[in-house]
Amino acid sequence: MALTPEPRTEGLWDRAAAGFSQKERSHLFQTIYPVLQDFCVQSLGWQTCPAEMLWDLWLPLAMQLRDWQQDLQRPLIQGILGGQGTGKTTLAAILTQILHVLGLQVCQISIDDLYKTYADRQRLQQADPRFRWRGPPGTHDVELGIALLQRLRQGQPVEVPRFDKSAYGGQGDRTSPEPLAKADVVLLEGWFVGVRPVEPIAFETAPPPIETEADRAFAREVNDRLQDYLPLWDLLDRLIVLTPTDYRYSKQWRREAEQRMIVAGKPGMTDAEIDRFVEYFWRSLHPELFITPLLGQSSAADYVIELNASHQPIQLYRPQLYRP
Repeated sequence: MALTPEPRTEGLWDRAAAGFSQKERSHLFQTIYPVLQDFCVQSLGWQTCPAEMLWDLWLPLAMQLRDWQQDLQRPLIQGILGGQGTGKTTLAAILTQILHVLGLQVCQISIDDLYKTYADRQRLQQADPRFRWRGPPGTHDVELGIALLQRLRQGQPVEVPRFDKSAYGGQGDRTSPEPLAKADVVLLEGWFVGVRPVEPIAFETAPPPIETEADRAFAREVNDRLQDYLPLWDLLDRLIVLTPTDYRYSKQWRREAEQRMIVAGKPGMTDAEIDRFVEYFWRSLHPELFITPLLGQSSAADYVIELNASHQPIQLYRPQLYRP
């Protein structure tokens, strides 16, 4: 007997976006579910693939990407923005699997793959010790990213950069790139993909942990460095934003992840170390200052997916048309 999804006509996608043919959607569901089931169990370590999530969100979202790409008649450059723990990498991986079944070649890349080399980041840290961790604007090779997206957009073969986070005792460095002949869809995901600079005066009344003059000076420096990324963001055709209903969930999610690592016998950070780590990123690009503007009606984002404390999507909307 074929697996039949629970067709919730008031599901996430159906409330927020244009509908697709139920016949096509059902047919694709039957084809894709076995493939995604294997992927979720073998690659993601899940017990099963959630059928409702496939029916209600992942499949129609992939179908939307397919339609956008067909409308462009060239490779689609799709940005996926999400903070720590929002599942942006997992979403990109799942969309990749579905798009493959739909007959599309996909290039999945993280903003992390564009990090500067270990040597270059060491020089940056020596020049400005505030950049002690990789991640904030200034630690990436933006020109590399621009050249990559331009070639992909033109349908040319590329060497996709990859980054090994385990190199140099966890400091990370570039590893061998992946050759790719072409891609119909490019999924670029990262914790500040598509984020744009704010007016410097915003830091005068910034939320915690931006509290001291030194904090504000660092935030302004990162904000200035974010200008360099605008030509990269300009190459994005579309943007999807994953956001928790409370940005502070990311600290809770990080604790849960570290506890799982410790239980598995791997080294993990203490709660105090997690607080310092997460707050470092909030000081560099605070979610309330940089992510919140992407959730309103004037946003350039195409879809916003809101998540609850359990990582579950509870709201999907198009900012230009609807604001909850």
